[in-house]
Amino acid sequence: MPDKESKSTVSNLEKSANKFPVVGVGASAGGLAAFKEFIQAIPRDSGMAYVLVQHLDPKHESLLPDLLQKCSVIPVVEISNDIKVEVNHVYIIPSNKMLMSNDGKLELSPRSDKGKDKIPNLPIDLFFESLAEVHQAHSIGVILTGNGSDGTAGFKAIKNNGGITFAQSEETAEYSSMPHNAIEEGVVDFVLSPREMPKKIGEVIKNFYGADGNEKELEKEDEDVYKQILALLRIRKGIDFTYYKQSTIRRRILRRMAISGKEDPQEYIQHLRDNKLEQDVLQQDLLIPVTEFFRDEEVFDRLGTSIFPEVLKNNTKEDSIRIWVAGCSTGQEVYSVAICLLEFMKENKSKGKVQIFGTDISEPAISKARSGIYKKGEIENISSERLERFFSRVDSNYQIKKEVREMCVFSFHNFLKDPPFGKMDIITCRNVLIYLQPYLQKKTLTTFHYALKKGGFLILGKSETTGHAPDLFNPSEKNYKIYTPRDRPGNHMQVASHRKEENIRNFSSPIKAENARTDFQRTADELILSRYTPAGVVIDEAIEIVHFRGRTGSYLESQAGKPNLNLLKMAKPGLAFELRSIVHHAKKEGKSVIRENIPIPGDGDQRIINIEAFPLPNLAEPYYLILFHDPDSHPTLGYRRAVKKIPAEETEEDHKELLILQLEKELAQAREDMRSITEDQEATNEELQSANEELQSGSEELQTLNEELETSKEELQSTNEELTSLNQELLSMNKNLTTARNFAVDVLETIREPWMVLDSNLRVKSANQVFYKTFRTSEEAIENKPLLSLGKKDWNVPELDKVVKKILVEKTIIKDFEVT
Repeated sequence: MPDKESKSTVSNLEKSANKFPVVGVGASAGGLAAFKEFIQAIPRDSGMAYVLVQHLDPKHESLLPDLLQKCSVIPVVEISNDIKVEVNHVYIIPSNKMLMSNDGKLELSPRSDKGKDKIPNLPIDLFFESLAEVHQAHSIGVILTGNGSDGTAGFKAIKNNGGITFAQSEETAEYSSMPHNAIEEGVVDFVLSPREMPKKIGEVIKNFYGADGNEKELEKEDEDVYKQILALLRIRKGIDFTYYKQSTIRRRILRRMAISGKEDPQEYIQHLRDNKLEQDVLQQDLLIPVTEFFRDEEVFDRLGTSIFPEVLKNNTKEDSIRIWVAGCSTGQEVYSVAICLLEFMKENKSKGKVQIFGTDISEPAISKARSGIYKKGEIENISSERLERFFSRVDSNYQIKKEVREMCVFSFHNFLKDPPFGKMDIITCRNVLIYLQPYLQKKTLTTFHYALKKGGFLILGKSETTGHAPDLFNPSEKNYKIYTPRDRPGNHMQVASHRKEENIRNFSSPIKAENARTDFQRTADELILSRYTPAGVVIDEAIEIVHFRGRTGSYLESQAGKPNLNLLKMAKPGLAFELRSIVHHAKKEGKSVIRENIPIPGDGDQRIINIEAFPLPNLAEPYYLILFHDPDSHPTLGYRRAVKKIPAEETEEDHKELLILQLEKELAQAREDMRSITEDQEATNEELQSANEELQSGSEELQTLNEELETSKEELQSTNEELTSLNQELLSMNKNLTTARNFAVDVLETIREPWMVLDSNLRVKSANQVFYKTFRTSEEAIENKPLLSLGKKDWNVPELDKVVKKILVEKTIIKDFEVT
């Protein structure tokens, strides 16, 4: 019986729509016994709903509700259209129907006919995908016994939305194809018998959800542990998740904690340190590999109708068509683009070199993409014409033909830190930016802008825009998220520094109305700064102005000609020398420097000002603040010395006396500056002399190195010749191997006797049509099945088992073996 805390959790879950776990259970052949085992283990008050989907005969009414109610302690209901999902209920799909979950309700639709294209009905996949979309992280998938691969694609959707998946262990399954396919695809979290599953589901849910029915969150005191987890992943694979969408990252970490049975974050971080495999699994979970062939097909239609023609129009005959698919996962989108391009070039009789680059930060995904081999469930969106033209059958899978694979280059590449590709005609990066924070989005868009040719195209996902870098792209076809780069201001790649992240985050979200009314402190600070702070500028190491503060028109002005922000070029007459001197001393001494009583021409009289320079502390690069203290502008400010204004009416003697004092002071300052410059010049001369001696020594070393390089060049040329010869030999051997393989395939196809191919575990990999006809079976029925379990009696022969194992061990051929 559940404890009080569990009952409270159930109560809170029921109050929030779609916020309780829903367990989807799929089965096919042999499903009745597995369903009974599963349902018998469900407690009376589990706080979850269960939906059973089975492959049923469309012509016969299902008796499952009556049969299962006898062994269930909770209500078992056959689904009617738009039935509301409630906790502690079991729902069963009726015969001849397809099922979808929609906003807390279950919707039925007629079972579709296979028709000419022979599209299979996959009710388990359909329901699991809709379940994942509606219930997100609250969705749980279970695959029990059955033939085929229905459910595997649905498991991917559940995993991508943060749900949890279970598969029946193959040794307990009467028909193991369905759980085997899901396990092989790597989308199963737990492999158990049906009797063990409900208890394990309850344990995981307890770890994953709090007493209020919502997903647990890392407490503030666990923030250090969270940062340690990210640091551990960064060290392991070099991928920094700091600026990824933190809600998603935290939810995935909590999910892995629940699956690992670790409630305490400290316990989980220790588990991570001790278990490299768990680190890899967590990283793959965080990457969220969501992709499929021709996803959003209207976007691929636009490639052929508007983008490819424009690319060919802009390119010359000698130019290659260069395409970059960033974040390509397992390669389906790369091959989809390649197929569209081949179809376009054939239709328009175009020729030319094509280079398509697919990159990702998941090594397993890149390995699969390179192989180009996909299961049946992964090619559902491929039409029969494309399947025949661009795919080859390999055992029970499909492989992209060599013609397409040769166009595509796959590489492990992190576009957030690795140097980008260049001169691209098209870049597609779909459904990646949605997982990144604004800082990384801006950095990514800046990288893509640099990588694109003028007139190139950027394609983003449905929910993505270039909003965080509006000055870099123009919308080309806004409805399809297709953009073109604006003219770049220079040939360098702009970089969004880490220090700008806070500003990006602040400006990316609108200011709340209540903040606008109550932030009086900031308003007061801004008013004081604007009215009572002296004007000034911030300059960099090269004395270029990077920021103006206040009104500086009395001291600086733009010169005619090309715009120039150099402080000395913009200084008004009489200030350039003083500014040069004060900046020099501030750089040399590393502290604030002030020059007082500097005369500048005014309106009909002469004004006296002070200039002060401050090195700005704690910055990665040196910056300096230059302030102009003017008593006319800020009469309330105090100075170290009194500043006197010289009116035009002063007597001539007073004016001369003041002028003599000013000139004497300037002469003393000039002598001090001259002495300082002379010392600096002497030090520079000594450094130049030392550098000259080092250059002479370096020149001799380079001459020696050059001779060694000449020798190495000759050795490399020799090695290159050997490699060329070896490459030609390998090409020849590969050609012979291909010819031999084709010959073997042709011979096998002409054999009129039944034959099958087994793997090292004695599971069926493939067979010929004569075998299927002779033994009255099909590919789906025997795929990945153990040899001795193909039939109830026909194949369960001990002598056959011994003979086959003897062949594997001794590598011998046994002829004319008969079984009676």
